[in-house]
Parts: sequence; structure tokens; C-alpha cells
Amino acid sequence: MTLGIVYHMPFWRGSDGTLRELEGSFARYVDSLAPYFDEISLCVPVLRHPAGEGTPIRSSNVTLAPLPAFDGPLQFYPRLASVLPRLMRWGRRIDLLHCRVPSPAAVFAVAIARLLRRPAFLLVVGDLRALLPSMPYRGVKRGLWRAYTEFEERNIQWMVNHGLTFVNGSALAAKHARPGHAVVETTTTTISESDIASRADTCTRAPVRALSVIRIDPRKGLRVLPRAVRLLVDAGIDLTLDIVGPAVGRPGEAEQAAIVDEARRSGVADRVSLKGAVPLARLLPMYASYDLFVLPTLPGEGIPRVLLEAMSGGLPIVTTRVAGIPGLVTHEVNGLLVDHPSADAVASAMARLIDNARLRQGLIATGYATARAHTLEMQAARMMEIVSSGLHVALRQPVVLPVG
Repeated sequence: MTLGIVYHMPFWRGSDGTLRELEGSFARYVDSLAPYFDEISLCVPVLRHPAGEGTPIRSSNVTLAPLPAFDGPLQFYPRLASVLPRLMRWGRRIDLLHCRVPSPAAVFAVAIARLLRRPAFLLVVGDLRALLPSMPYRGVKRGLWRAYTEFEERNIQWMVNHGLTFVNGSALAAKHARPGHAVVETTTTTISESDIASRADTCTRAPVRALSVIRIDPRKGLRVLPRAVRLLVDAGIDLTLDIVGPAVGRPGEAEQAAIVDEARRSGVADRVSLKGAVPLARLLPMYASYDLFVLPTLPGEGIPRVLLEAMSGGLPIVTTRVAGIPGLVTHEVNGLLVDHPSADAVASAMARLIDNARLRQGLIATGYATARAHTLEMQAARMMEIVSSGLHVALRQPVVLPVG
């Protein structure tokens, strides 16, 4: 059984011959599915030159079906005439199609799969329509982006209506379910049981080290963080903040510059540091060196996988009550939720964690339990059981190695 996966995360071939992905979350997801198939064929953009260290695919049964590199729809659609024949040839050699969406190539891959009578399943991980208010475009550009968003949203709903669909979180489940056609709610993750830490407390030494991990673009709410740091310092809390993640396209570069400028204006440039992209293999151990995690994201998320990563690293969490996040984070149980990601609200929640050891320790302990319930291995097993029964396909059974 050959599984074909379509997504837009770029890969490249490392000097050691391994397939590598920039952020690592998708690479880990692919590795979690690999034990269930004879082969996984990735139909993804391929970079000509390495993009940093990246995260390697560990499984030996993963192959590459290259698409031209593209950053988004503006680069993808002009190449569509050359992409479609590749998708058709590729579609003939796979047995089962899987698309993570939103992704520009997905609707064409699903249409080809239906033509070739190949079964398919989706995983919806984001909400383009919810992102519209936070996009930085104006005038004609904003109109064009709105038109593209509606086009892509119609494509996604058509795919959902015609196939087995998993969705990341309750908000996306509510959006895409239709009478007579349910969707399956899941929580995307990057963590294994071995990634879960054991420390019982943080924030016991100065300075308090805060962390935010996210792609930098206007949709993530990061611009409020320098001001939040200023408010905490003014309240007598010695705190630093590291922001880890790549700037996404020109809007991301502009947002990164705005964060740096706001830190300078707020007088905390020496306390706020942008670290850029860090490969997942190095990122996961980093969580344990911080004291708290903050993610002031805006609508448009499913459930950000970094929340589970932070929980597995023993970090108490401050994040926003948007999209699918309340389906994972329960206020005052395994994290603190703010209704609006203003600097005042974020700073107040962070200060509460720093000042209240009992609350902090309780959130950490419950966070570990949440992380253990959402490991890669558990997610893959649940999904593949549903895929096998729902699409009537015979999958391999992964070998379970004895402990010790």
C-alpha cells in the first residue's frame, strides 16, 4: 500500500541523503504514519538548495515526488499547467491519497484521485477565512486576497463533502461538518512519550525566561509581546522573552521588523530576542530551559501544535481563547486563556503565573497529562484505524517494540 501525501511544506535533500523539512512538525507527522504503509510518497515543493538544518525524515520507506518550490498561491498558480501532468502521473502510482489543507495543490490532487478512483482522506489544519481580518493587505491586494480565500474555502468544503475528513480542533469541526456528513475531530501534535519532561515547577529564579514559538506573520498577535514585557518589568518582574520561528514571506518580514521596533520603543530591546527558525529536534529540548510559554495568536488557527510541545516541556501556558484552542486548553486547568490578546491582558496572565506557585504547579502537572493523551503515536493509531475502516483499505500493523 502506497500513501501519497500532498502538502505545501518545502523539503530538500540533505548532504547525507536524508529528506529534510524546515520546521519539522510535518516531517514528524509523516514519520508517525510511515509504519502503516509499504511506502509514503510526498508530493511537496522541493528546494534546490538547503534551507538551514531542517528536520530529517527518519523512516526508510518515504520517497519524494517533487513539485516546483512555491511560497504561496502567487507562485503556485502560474505553474499549474506544469504541475497538473505531474499530479496525474503521480496519482496513478499511489493507492491512497492524503492531503493536509489549506494547500493550493490539494483540490487538484483530490479531483485526480476521484477520476482515478483512488480513495482519499483530508486533514484540515487551518481556517483561511478567519485569517482575513489580520491580513496586512489594503486596496486591490486585499480584494484579491479575499477573492482567493473564498475560492480556496469553496475548494476545501468540496473536498470535505466528498471524502473522509479529520479536522484540527472543535472550531474547524463545527465549520466543516454538514448534515449527513460528519468530520472527525483530532489534535495535531509533534510530541512522543519520550519528549515529556518531569519537572514540577518553574519561575523560581531570576530572570524569568518566557518563550513564544510560532511562525512570524501578522496573524499570530506577536506585536503585543514587547509591550507586555514592558508592563511586567514596570511591575518589578525581571523577565526576558525569546521568540522562536521563521518570518513567513514579506508580511512576516514586516511583522518581524515591527516587533523589533516596538521592543525598541518600549525600552525592552535587551529583553526581547527573535531567534529565527529552530529545527524541531533542537527545539523540543529547549522548552525545558524556559519558565513559561506565551502565544497571543489571533483567529485562524486549528490547535497550534506548539501548545502541546510547551506542555510536554513542563511550561505553564498563556494563550488566547480563539479557534480550536479552548478544545485543548481549559482555563486554570492546563493553561490560562485571555479573551483578547492585548498587552495588558497577556501581561496580567503572565504575572499571575509568576506570582502564584500553586496555580503554576497545577497547570504544569495537568499539562503533562494533556500531552500524554496527545502523542504522535496515539494520533496516528486513531487516524489509521478510522482510515482503514472508513475507506476499506488494508494497512500494515506497526511493530510494537518491548519496553526495556
